[in-house]
Amino acid sequence: MKVALVQMNSVRDIQTNLHESRKFITEAAARGAEFITTPENTTSIEPIRAAALANTPYEKDHPGISFYSSLAKELRIWLLIGSMPVKVNDNKIANRSFLFDRQGNVIVRYDKIHLFDVDLKAGESYRESDQIQAGTEAILADTPWGRIGLSICYDIRFAALYRAMAQAGASILTVPAAFTVPTGKAHWHVLLRARAIETGCFVLAPAQCGIHAEGRKTFGHSLIVNPWGEILGEGDNNEPGVITASLDLTEVMEARHMIPALQHDRVFVKPQPVLRQASE
Repeated sequence: MKVALVQMNSVRDIQTNLHESRKFITEAAARGAEFITTPENTTSIEPIRAAALANTPYEKDHPGISFYSSLAKELRIWLLIGSMPVKVNDNKIANRSFLFDRQGNVIVRYDKIHLFDVDLKAGESYRESDQIQAGTEAILADTPWGRIGLSICYDIRFAALYRAMAQAGASILTVPAAFTVPTGKAHWHVLLRARAIETGCFVLAPAQCGIHAEGRKTFGHSLIVNPWGEILGEGDNNEPGVITASLDLTEVMEARHMIPALQHDRVFVKPQPVLRQASE
């Protein structure tokens, strides 16, 4: 199975991003990729809440749906658009992945469950919950190569999600992302390799890179990781492009046979919070 990650530097304008992504997806298909993935916020990065709400279309009106459907059908590929922001009501947007099959059909949708509400050093702060409506359902998709589990970016910090998908049959996990530079430098490689090792899955993580609207910076370094935690392919830190690798899916069973951790869950009593009285 040959896969490709598209690393992008998305801007505010949807049409610009559609045509930029088409260039890379077409290149990936020409290089033999059968399953191609793009990053979180493929079609738009808009940091200003009011502008995001005003300029994000509802799914039924989003030009990306027909655009990527036609492209998947034209190139005869399976195509995961890491996410396209779509409006769900007057106050909220969904950060939504779309998986297209070779006929251009939308097979599954996934809404990002865990929202990035953090305060980093040097005043870098994010509140995704201000404008994004969190998803509530883990999503798996059956493909010609096996079952794929979908996630987005900040989800990677919640290991239980990936364990649940692996135990439900996933052999490939997708993590399209727009990681910040500080958290990327500190945690990106470690988290992705850990999720692969813990689950015995391949992990595909296409990423945003470079400088975006309002000076936002993303980490790049799109990664393809095998079930033993080895990196099979990696993108640059600042340059958009295509990263490919061939996956041998027998490695999933081999890793799980050697270390069958998915079968070793034990019921245990959770620790209770300790309430301490202040000393006199």
